Amino acid sequence: MSNEQLQAWVERISLESFRIPFRHKATFNRRLSSTGGRYFMKSHHIEINPHQLETHGVDEVEKIIKHELCHYHLHLAGRGYRHRDADFKNLLQAVGGSRFCQSLPKNTPGRRQPEPYRYKLRCNACGAEYLRKRKMNPARYRCGQCSGRLTLLSLDSPKKS
Repeated sequence: MSNEQLQAWVERISLESFRIPFRHKATFNRRLSSTGGRYFMKSHHIEINPHQLETHGVDEVEKIIKHELCHYHLHLAGRGYRHRDADFKNLLQAVGGSRFCQSLPKNTPGRRQPEPYRYKLRCNACGAEYLRKRKMNPARYRCGQCSGRLTLLSLDSPKKS
């Protein structure tokens, strides 16, 4: 689906569900990873996560669009547009929007994979170990249990770094 098709879809939903025209811009944003969409209060534009469409389909994205349009119309009307406001909750329920979007699978493009642990800090005094994802200077830190000096070890190879 293109941005032009999304724009027409949002305008149609706005007229059908809210009976008020949507006069701003709606676009897809592939960089969104943990949210289904977002509404910008300054520009009044709406962005939708295309991964939701690919993963969960048209019905789920329509609920996300209704959610963002609730923010849009209530904000422009000067009423409670935040998630905690009664106006928002009531309008969202009336139009059939979703309160939360469905979570995306971890292997979805746009979702970062967690970095593996590559280093281990070992206390020279008590032997406590701390896993690290990035290399660091152990001379700048001390053990959290006994304040002893630390040694940096690489998990890839058994020699010290």
